[in-house]
Amino acid sequence: MTKRKDMTYIAIVDDKGSLRSALKEKLSAFENYKVLFTAENGKDFLEKMMEARKVIEPDVVLMDIDMPIMNGIEAVEKGKERYPNSKYLMLTIFDEDEKIFSAIKAGADGYLLKDEPIDKIKEAIINLLNDEGAPMSPSIARKALNLLMNSKLDSIKPAGERTADYDLTDREHEVLTLLVDGLEYKEIAADMGVSPNTVRNHISNIYKKLHVTSKAQAIRVYMNKDKD
Repeated sequence: MTKRKDMTYIAIVDDKGSLRSALKEKLSAFENYKVLFTAENGKDFLEKMMEARKVIEPDVVLMDIDMPIMNGIEAVEKGKERYPNSKYLMLTIFDEDEKIFSAIKAGADGYLLKDEPIDKIKEAIINLLNDEGAPMSPSIARKALNLLMNSKLDSIKPAGERTADYDLTDREHEVLTLLVDGLEYKEIAADMGVSPNTVRNHISNIYKKLHVTSKAQAIRVYMNKDKD
C-alpha cells in the first residue's frame, strides 16, 4: 500500500470506545480523510503503530491524556522518539496547567479540548500538516501563555540581563506573546499595526534565536529556559 498524497491518515487514541467510534465516524465522513486505526491506551497505540509503520504511518495522532496502562503524555513522548514524522494533537477534557505543561514538554504539537466541534478539529489537523503553528483551544492558549510568561518568575534575571530570554527584542516578545495566544499572522499584523511580512520576519528571528522550527517547540524552550 502506497501513501496517497491527497489522503490524510489519522490515528485515534482514547480509552472510551464510544468516543473513538464517534470521532472515527465524523472524520471518515470528510473527503480524503482515513482513520488508520484506533487504540484504547498508550501501550495499545505504540503496538499498533509498530504494525502500521510496516505499511503506512498516520499523519496525525489524536491523543487523549488520562488513560490506564499508559497515559497520553507518556505515549506522545515515546511516539515522538520513535515516530517523529507523525504530528501529535492532544484531544482531552483537561485544561489544567500541569497537564498542559507536561504535554508540551512531551512534544505535543497541539492541544484541543474534546468539546471542540469536529470542524475545529479538522482545522487543527490542517494547520499541523501545513506547519501553521500549534493549534490550541482558546482556554488552553491563554493558560499556555500564562505558563510561558510567568514560569519560574522568581528565577528570572534582572532587567538588562537578557541571556535567559535568548536576546529576544521587545517587539519579538510581543509577537511571541500574540502567537502563543492563538492569533494568526494576519491578526498579529493587524494588532501590531505592521504588515504580515514583518510578522513573518519577526517569527523567523524568534525561531532562529530559540533554535526551533515551530510554535510548540518555542513554547517548550521558553518554558524550560530557567531550568539550567
